[in-house]
Amino acid sequence: MWPLDPSRKEVLRFAISCRVLTLVLQVLTRFLGSSTPIVYWFPAHLLQDQEPLLRSLETVPWKPHAGDPPPGQKVPRNSIMGLLCNWKTCSLLTRCILGYFLTYWLLGLLLHCNFLPWT
Repeated sequence: MWPLDPSRKEVLRFAISCRVLTLVLQVLTRFLGSSTPIVYWFPAHLLQDQEPLLRSLETVPWKPHAGDPPPGQKVPRNSIMGLLCNWKTCSLLTRCILGYFLTYWLLGLLLHCNFLPWT
């Protein structure tokens, strides 16, 4: 192997430390995201307490429409889609939480598909 001059040693040291830091951050975020439900409970708690649209969905009884399946089958109502459809009427806190999770999802999708480091 050829002798390394100081500039190559510094570049090699920098590349190795960046790779180690990237691996440590990926492992930490995987552990936090998969084993700690508090990361998801806290935004859900904030949405339930602060968002008036979610409170109105819970208090208003659900009436089936003409095109809905029979009463024996349950059709889940997705309150997140309701919030996204009413984006402009949501509170600032709700828009920030939804924006964070949508950005995280979209960045993860784009970076993972391109084989870039993402957790």
